[in-house]
Amino acid sequence: MKWRNKKEDYFAIQPGFEPEDISESIEEGLFEEALAEHPHSAQEPNRSFVGSVIDRRRFFLAFLILVFVFATFTVKLTSMQIVHGQEFRDQAENNRTRVRILPSKRGVIYDANGIILAKNEPSFEVTTSKKQLPSEKDGAREEVLIELAGILETDVESFQSVITSAKTIDEQILLAYDVPYETAIKLYAKLDKLPGIDIELISRRSYVTTEIPSLSHVIGYTGVVNEEEWKEIKDKGYRSFDHLGKQGLEKSYETTLRGLYGQEILEVNALGQSERIVSITKPVDGENLYLSLNSEFQSYIERVLEARLEGTVASKASVVAMDPNSGEIYALVSWPAYDANLFTEGISTEDYQKLIENEDLPLYSRAISGEFPSGSTIKPVYASGALIDGIITTSTTFLSVGGISVGPWFFPDWRPGGHGVTDVYWAIADSVNTFFYMIGGGNESFNGLGLERLMFYADLFGLGQKSGIDLPGEADGFLPSKEWKLEAKGEIWYIGDTYHVAIGQGDLNVTPLQIARTTAVFANNGYLVVPHLNKNLVTQKNQIIQEEVADIVAEAMRQTVTHGSATSLNSVPVAVAGKTGTAQWSSSEANHSWFTGFAPYENPEIVITVLVEEGGDASLAVPIARDILNWWFSIPEKTADFVQKMRYIGNTPRFGKERLKQG
Repeated sequence: MKWRNKKEDYFAIQPGFEPEDISESIEEGLFEEALAEHPHSAQEPNRSFVGSVIDRRRFFLAFLILVFVFATFTVKLTSMQIVHGQEFRDQAENNRTRVRILPSKRGVIYDANGIILAKNEPSFEVTTSKKQLPSEKDGAREEVLIELAGILETDVESFQSVITSAKTIDEQILLAYDVPYETAIKLYAKLDKLPGIDIELISRRSYVTTEIPSLSHVIGYTGVVNEEEWKEIKDKGYRSFDHLGKQGLEKSYETTLRGLYGQEILEVNALGQSERIVSITKPVDGENLYLSLNSEFQSYIERVLEARLEGTVASKASVVAMDPNSGEIYALVSWPAYDANLFTEGISTEDYQKLIENEDLPLYSRAISGEFPSGSTIKPVYASGALIDGIITTSTTFLSVGGISVGPWFFPDWRPGGHGVTDVYWAIADSVNTFFYMIGGGNESFNGLGLERLMFYADLFGLGQKSGIDLPGEADGFLPSKEWKLEAKGEIWYIGDTYHVAIGQGDLNVTPLQIARTTAVFANNGYLVVPHLNKNLVTQKNQIIQEEVADIVAEAMRQTVTHGSATSLNSVPVAVAGKTGTAQWSSSEANHSWFTGFAPYENPEIVITVLVEEGGDASLAVPIARDILNWWFSIPEKTADFVQKMRYIGNTPRFGKERLKQG
């Protein structure tokens, strides 16, 4: 009120002012008085008090700053909620949840009698990831690792080393494997104090190869993924410490046997401890594998080889036994062999050195990967070609007087005095070289097949190519040509080279499995079959020669046993047909010893091929074949005992390394 009165008195003495103008005049006067020092601003009647005090440029600058800040917040908010919204939601979800892998059970491998050859043994693994573990900053991670190391009775440094080596925060890390059952129980009891640590019940492979080592070449083994393999399979559901098939059937049927891993999505709290299961995808166990292979037969062949080779200069051999009609493999022996159980958990340096330094190469699957000169076992193939091309008939004969001469060179028969008048039957039965020199290379009075036609028929019978067996590592052998010799040796092809190839010597190489496959053609009326171990595979075969030709050669192979080079096989309970062979491969080492044949002659059910490396002539391969065929065509007294024994072993825990350690 006082202020109001003073204002009225002030304006009352001012001439020209009416009382009703007092309020407006007071305001103008106050502005003039207050802004005396801002003459320009005082002349702008529409400016507010603050706007009059702040410089116009500063006001504009402040306005721009406010706009910029607002725009920045708007852009950031848009980026977070719209552009990267899903990403941030996923990150938040990932911080709230974690994935736990559920390994599948690997399929079991059975032989033809239901005996387990490869099975699973339960084992525990301890896993984690950088993401799962507590932070390093507050020491929480170290506390967890110290607690874990105490339970596992190991050092923390080993954990820290493997954790540091992980390339991403999500990569699963293996901290411990093959954890004993009692230790695993302790870990389960303390999982609440071990945030980020998982215990997995997994399977470790165990094989019957402690009892039957030659099955190692067939079954193979599983092992930890190596760096090269990891590059190939890391996007196929594998972890860097998973096991996969390394050799044999384990490798061929890896996908089928392994199955599909499952997973649990767990909700975790701030400490990384599991609260509940959000979702679960159950694993799909691998399929079992049922083989045509007879493990008792395989075991018997091993014993025959050990007994027959003992006391001789030979120590390496291969045996293939198969069904000529379906291609099913009954036995596949490479000798010597090894125990696949040595590799399942990582072989020791000492054990590995023993294997690789062994001159007999026990790791070598020689039955399918070994390449050798065929010797006379290839003669039935060339006889078929000569019959098909019409350069001979069953009545065609040549006189064998001990060999054949070409200029200064002499190519001998194996009988120094010769074999006399020879037709195709006697040529195969008594393995007459002269006959095959003639049908292969000919002479001035007879045109033979020639190298190209010889190789045509070798290729027709599956030589020089893989058979297609369901095992990795198969060799394809080698078929020479004139062009190859000129390029590789710088020499032209001579008639003598053709003579050598015509009797299975020279530069032609085959595998024992390939010879077994060619033999099956004469046992099944002319069909080339694809050999296989998986009993559930469909038979694949193709007729490559006429039945009449196959019958002629089969009859000649029968005469090999009745009165030719393998008469000792007459003691087998059934009629056997076959072909012997001696393959020269070195000027200083003993020859390889071959036999291949089938039985019974009238209705064949088995093909048997034997190769004894550096075994001399066929006198060593034939007795081995005789022992094998005698077993097959008799009722072994110990069969029931063997099956019972092997089934017991198959149901016994740890019939791998532990049994090996126990002797």
